[in-house]
Amino acid sequence: MNRIAANALKTLRLLPRAALILTVLAAPVLAVPMMRTDAGSTIDAPALKKSGVGFVLLVSLQRG
Repeated sequence: MNRIAANALKTLRLLPRAALILTVLAAPVLAVPMMRTDAGSTIDAPALKKSGVGFVLLVSLQRG
């Protein structure tokens, strides 16, 4: 009986910590649908200029 009570007490001590960790991990996931309702909060990055360096680098690496 003493061992069962010790295990139950240990479990009860871990519950608040587990609930806190679960809340911290779930908060961003639950906040995403709230952000998607407002279409004006989207920030777009400026479009990058294409310079074509990737193709030149690919060809030069294949020759070596």
